[in-house]
Order: sequence, then structure tokens, then C-alpha cells
Amino acid sequence: MENAKIIYLAGGCFWGTQKFFDQFEGVLSTEAGYANGSTTEPTYREVCRGSGHAETVKIVYDPSRITLAELLSYYFMVIDPTSVNRQGNDKGIQYRTGIYYEDEGLLPEIRAVYAAEEAKVGQKLAVEVLPLMNYYPAEEYHQKYLDKNPGGYCHIPGKYMHLK
Repeated sequence: MENAKIIYLAGGCFWGTQKFFDQFEGVLSTEAGYANGSTTEPTYREVCRGSGHAETVKIVYDPSRITLAELLSYYFMVIDPTSVNRQGNDKGIQYRTGIYYEDEGLLPEIRAVYAAEEAKVGQKLAVEVLPLMNYYPAEEYHQKYLDKNPGGYCHIPGKYMHLK
């Protein structure tokens, strides 16, 4: 679709983040991957060993059906925005939270939602807001992992997987 937009969200383990965003009308596609690390085309093993990449979900969406502000509001619903390098039981730099963008035109909307969330929480957030430096799709077995493995671990409570 020619009007589609892309945002990259790191919200801890990408299995649950991907499944969570797949439920929303207006989300055209999602892909689990690795973003903003120091190596090219990392493997999951390299990411777990400290390549510096964040487990990230690439979200392609139709802004006429779901706004970036709505997506980010949902994002903040399922992360602990004050936690550094940890979501749920997952710990390490690859589980940091971040909002990564390629289109600078998205920044005003990102900043507005971020500021509102920071005011709501009452402290500085640990969520990075950065341009996307690099992104590599994760291995196929990570794609739609929780659909293939319904009993797989996820830090996002199951009740959030069926909002829409």
C-alpha cells in the first residue's frame, strides 16, 4: 500500500510484541527482527551474546486505519517503560525498549505520546527514541512464534492478546 508507514518497536521479547500488534486492524504486517546493534546480519545467538541489537518488531501500518499515536499507546500498555534492559523475566540489552523510526516526519507524534506517558508515569522513561540505524529480520523460526507455539513464554499477559 502506497500510504503505509513503518515504525520499529522494541518491547522486550519480540515473540509477544509481534503477536500483540498483529491483532489490530490497520496493522498490515509485522516482522520480528534485530535493530540498532553493532554488527551486520546478526544471528539470535549473537544477539543473546551482546551484539547490542534490540529484539524489535517492524510494524507496517495504514495510518488511515490506525494512527501512530494509537500504536504507541498500545505499546506503552504492554511494557514497563521505566525498566532498563528488562521486560518480564527477560534480562539483557537485547530486551531494552525503544521506538525507532526511519521517517523523521513521525517524530512530533512520537514525542507527544512519549511526553504524555512520561507525565503519566511521573518519571523519566527508559524507552529509547532513536533513528533506525539498522534492522535485520530474525530467523524464520522466530516469526509468528507464539502462533506456532501457543504455550511459549511471553511477558505480555494473555488478556492483552485479544483486545480487538
